Amino acid sequence: MDKYPKAYVEYLVAYHAERDYFECHEIMEEHWKSEPGSPYRGAWLGLIQLAVGQYHERRGNLAGARKMTAGALRHLEREPLAELGLAGEELLARLRERLSSLEAAGAGGERTFRDLDLPITDERLLQACLAALPDAGSGWGKPSDPAANWLLHKHKLRDRSEVIRERERQRLLREQARLRQKGGRSE
Repeated sequence: MDKYPKAYVEYLVAYHAERDYFECHEIMEEHWKSEPGSPYRGAWLGLIQLAVGQYHERRGNLAGARKMTAGALRHLEREPLAELGLAGEELLARLRERLSSLEAAGAGGERTFRDLDLPITDERLLQACLAALPDAGSGWGKPSDPAANWLLHKHKLRDRSEVIRERERQRLLREQARLRQKGGRSE
């Protein structure tokens, strides 16, 4: 479907069918970084934060969930969401309600996690998402599986060796630049 980026459809599938909010964040963050001039840059960032908020909330990290949900509300706007096939005002109302609920729960409050669905209004977008499912219609809209520990702790289970190598490479580049700068000065 040409109207919507492939990454966006993948995000929606991971969000609604797999309830893999960590993967949603990964998918959309990569897209967001690759499209710095996109008119939907704020929407992409808001959707990243929304997914991370869901991830934190499901894990019981209510402070993280509050922070990310508030961030999503700062970046998401009704019109761009509508252009992305979502009921913008309805989604913003759901997010405001969720944030209010998270704030009421307090720092150590107990709460039962409920998935926050994104209200898709474009039937073509919904059909593109359903067509992208590995098994026709499998899991779309079903609640998160509370026994799926791999979804709760995905950030701890992933292979981070590439990220660690890149951080070390960047640290070495900064160190080399610092040494060059220091070497260029006369003392």
